[in-house]
Amino acid sequence: MKSIPLVVAVVAIGAALTACTPERTLDGALGATSGLLVAGPVGLVAGGVVGATAGPAIASSWGVRGGHNHRRHRRHRNH
Repeated sequence: MKSIPLVVAVVAIGAALTACTPERTLDGALGATSGLLVAGPVGLVAGGVVGATAGPAIASSWGVRGGHNHRRHRRHRNH
């Protein structure tokens, strides 16, 4: 009986994440997995939510993926 709310929460998070971009789905899955390992079922839900909402911003700030904050400089030669 205790596993029914857990299954409902996982299905709800999974349904919400599939409507998002693939990056958010992956970040949510990674967050949910790490939350499950650290804090159990509550961590699963919390990690999934945090991973899906803040995951892309964290990855971008670490320079892992999709960061447009860096500048690429070109050197122009004077002929």
